Amino acid sequence: MSLIEGEDYYVNEDGKMVLTEKYHLQRGYCCSNGCRHCPYDYENVSEPKKTQLLNARKKKQQQSGEAEDRSALG
Repeated sequence: MSLIEGEDYYVNEDGKMVLTEKYHLQRGYCCSNGCRHCPYDYENVSEPKKTQLLNARKKKQQQSGEAEDRSALG
């Protein structure tokens, strides 16, 4: 399977390849590495790392939602 930049992955500011949610869905399972875009809620990641990742994701989503609320207010 060949990867397509911008669809299956992107390169972050540190020069690391980051796999997208689309790629993970095509693969079909959580690899247990704690990937940034894991659509499987880190189901194969060991504790306590799993809880840390889920809490970080929740915090980021809350911050994103707050920023959207502020921009909507004008």
